Amino acid sequence: MTDPSAQNPDHELIDEPRLVVEPGVAARVAAVAAPVLQGMGYRLVRIKVSGEAGCTVQIMAERPDGSIQIEDCEAISKALSPVLDVADPIDKAYRLEISSPGIDRPLVRRSDFERYAGHLAKIEMAVAHRGRKRFRGVLQGVEDNTVRLHRDDIRNDDDESEVLLVMEDIADARLVLTDELIAESMRRGKIAEREMKQSLGILPAPPPHAKTDPARRHTPKPKLKNGKKAPGKNPPNNTKEHRLAAERLRRGDIDPIEGE
Repeated sequence: MTDPSAQNPDHELIDEPRLVVEPGVAARVAAVAAPVLQGMGYRLVRIKVSGEAGCTVQIMAERPDGSIQIEDCEAISKALSPVLDVADPIDKAYRLEISSPGIDRPLVRRSDFERYAGHLAKIEMAVAHRGRKRFRGVLQGVEDNTVRLHRDDIRNDDDESEVLLVMEDIADARLVLTDELIAESMRRGKIAEREMKQSLGILPAPPPHAKTDPARRHTPKPKLKNGKKAPGKNPPNNTKEHRLAAERLRRGDIDPIEGE
């Protein structure tokens, strides 16, 4: 089990409020789960209550950097289950499921729109903006209390190609799955996994004699004029070939071996 608090997370990100919240039963679950997650060093992303398997409560959580590992989900489930049993926000039996936000994740905080600038997103407004509620385009960051979006469904020279959407009026926003987003998610995942292993001492530092420069790892040795590779160290000078050559030289049959 990992302990994110031991890695000095950014407490401003942990304390950052969500702009998009759930209504009804999910809101009651969020009121119980959010403080527990925050105390453990995680952030609540989204809660979904569905009728799957009778009743399933899905809680999406993440570290402040947006990553989460299987060990994190196990730790959250172990800490949150007894708290939910006592608070009893749902009046029937349910199955608790802790998960990551996923690659095409919901965007629920200001920092989400900043972090994923340059990626494609879908946004649905609770309050219509210029007569429409649904938008799709590339995130361009935030300005004051608005999200700048470059729409991909109209021409670039159109006056409506870029819109500023008030964050407080957003009902739902999530990323659209693209090759670029998948590559970015894999990169973030590898970085998070490496940092976790280093913090736990699972990933030791390379030994002093290890080749740490990838550019030199597969560099071939230089060749001599006759096509042979240059040796890495001084070659032996007392081989059978040398002894036979010395004997022929003594008899005056041939010249010495080249380089001797």
